[in-house]
Amino acid sequence: MNMSLRFEQLTPDNEHLVIQGCREGNLNAQKTLYKALSAKMFAVCLRYASDYHNAEDILQDGFIKVFKNIDKYRGEGSFEGWIRRIFVNTSIEQYRKNIKMYAVSAIEDTNIANHDSSILDTLMTEDLVALIQTLSPGYKTIFNMYVMEGMSHKEIAAELGITEGTSKSQLARARAILQSKIEKTNKISTDIKEL
Repeated sequence: MNMSLRFEQLTPDNEHLVIQGCREGNLNAQKTLYKALSAKMFAVCLRYASDYHNAEDILQDGFIKVFKNIDKYRGEGSFEGWIRRIFVNTSIEQYRKNIKMYAVSAIEDTNIANHDSSILDTLMTEDLVALIQTLSPGYKTIFNMYVMEGMSHKEIAAELGITEGTSKSQLARARAILQSKIEKTNKISTDIKEL
């Protein structure tokens, strides 16, 4: 491939050319891929990171892994999905390096199921993401893996080296904390409106 080949943006029509360019070390292809997906992947990193700077580090590590391992993409499934999985795994690896998991006391799933769904309906996405960011790293990681990534407790346990029971109790506790924070946020909003 011509190393001077220019890509303006990543499109379904040129995706295979950008991938090939990245495989060959074409800096323009790498830049195109980065520009196209960095914002989406940064959002994934932020969900798992302890702070903005940690998310930036994960983003950088993730793209290094993408470019290093792009030969492993076989065209099965979506390319963006393949990249997203790399970023989720990189985020989990970062979490494992920095934080030890501590088991919390189990909470019955029935206690969690009784939440008021209208409370969740009143929150904006940004508000919910901000509340999730306030969770401790263990709760936040398991909440994201289960709710956002759709992983099972068995998969989470295998990824993090914990028991399924610990995964379940961490998720239950995360949901209880979020529910409490949402209720407090709604009460404050109601009190302000009544002033």
